[in-house]
Amino acid sequence: MERLPVDPYMRPKILAVDDSKAVRIIVRKALEPFACDVNEATNGFNGLFSMEKEQPDLILLDVGMPIMNGVEMLTLLKSHPQLKKIPVIMMTSPSDHRIISKIIELGVSNHIMKPYTPDALVAAVRRILTL
Repeated sequence: MERLPVDPYMRPKILAVDDSKAVRIIVRKALEPFACDVNEATNGFNGLFSMEKEQPDLILLDVGMPIMNGVEMLTLLKSHPQLKKIPVIMMTSPSDHRIISKIIELGVSNHIMKPYTPDALVAAVRRILTL
């Protein structure tokens, strides 16, 4: 996948959507050394709501969450004309193998298997954004 150009005067905005506070902390700490802003949401509904204020340049999206899971959020994103171009990296677990083909069909940019290292997360983000 081709990396998105980022205005050198603008910090890329990354939205981490995961119900696990520990995962959101890992994401924030892994990306802390880079010139980017990380916002957080605890489920798909809150993630969509936060995008009404400011659209991210990339979404890191967990599959299994309460209220609105990652597949539901991805489906809504990809059906919305203004949001469908936002790249999404799904954070999957081994038990999510059944939905991999579905998220690829929906247009996910990439997926990363939990548990992952901070370096693997940064590498996945760098395949899409210049950090």
